[in-house]
This record gives sequence, structure tokens and C-alpha cells, in this order.
Amino acid sequence: MLSVTQLAKRVGVSRTTVLYYERVGLLEPASRSENGYRQYGDKEVERLEAIRAYRSFGLPVTQLTDLLEREDEAVQEHILRDQFTVLEKEIQKLRQQQDSIMKLLKKPGLLQETSMTKERWTEIMRTAGLSDQDMENWHKRFEKLEPGGHQEFLESLNIDAAEIEKIRTWSRG
Repeated sequence: MLSVTQLAKRVGVSRTTVLYYERVGLLEPASRSENGYRQYGDKEVERLEAIRAYRSFGLPVTQLTDLLEREDEAVQEHILRDQFTVLEKEIQKLRQQQDSIMKLLKKPGLLQETSMTKERWTEIMRTAGLSDQDMENWHKRFEKLEPGGHQEFLESLNIDAAEIEKIRTWSRG
């Protein structure tokens, strides 16, 4: 039997994540020790690995119960097909973002001009059809792939240091 911490380490999630999944009813300990500590077995390890896999597909926690219970294959297929569609739309938006960036890169001096501000950049991205969530995802991806470039880009928009740090902090999350 594994403790919460041991289970978390084995599956590669945080202890807090394991306790959260228990709180929302997705994972229950196999038993409790005499002193009340949670104990998990192979069945719980397998379930947590499944939860982790579904979450890696971007599925919200609220949809996981139907997938984990495996009682209705039609419901499972519907949920997975819907998520596939969501991901396809996100890929299309990311391609739009790439196109927008490529258009800007064809004018290398554009980002260096003082006329390019945070507000102007946001306007360009909105004009390209991106939502606030799309722009947040863009920042997260930029931060992950090129943290130094992300810093330079934010500085080029004449954003103050405190706001840059705030943007980069949530971009890492």
C-alpha cells in the first residue's frame, strides 16, 4: 500500500493533486491505516494514471467520472469526440497566431517601433480572431519555448517591469 505522497510520486503528480481528486470524488483511498492515513493500492494507481492521461488530453475534471466508470461507451465516445473537436479548433487558432506572427516578422522593424504598444499588439491579435484565452495560451507557449525571447518581446511593447514579471509568472503556470 502507498501513502498519498508515495502515490503522487509514483504517478508524477503533486500530493495536493491527489487530495483534490479525492475531494471531487474521482479517487478514493483503498483503505485507511489505524492512525487514519490514506492507503492506496494498484487499483488506485491505475485510476490516477487514467485521470492523469485524460487531463493531459485537456479534458475538464467534471467530465472524468463518465470516462473512468466505463459504463456507457457512447457517452465516452461523445466526450472524446467533443474534446477532439475542441483541440482541432485550438490548433486552428494556433495556426492563425503563427500566421499573424509571420506577417509581423515580414516587417522586422515593426516590433521595434515605439508605436507598437501592448494595446496595439492586443488589437492586432484580436483582429486576427484571437480571444483573451487564445492570447493567454500564446504567451504560455512563447514563455515555454523561448523565455528570453518572451522577455524581450514584452519589453519591446514598453510594458513596465512589474507587469512583465506578472505576465511571465502566469505564463509559466
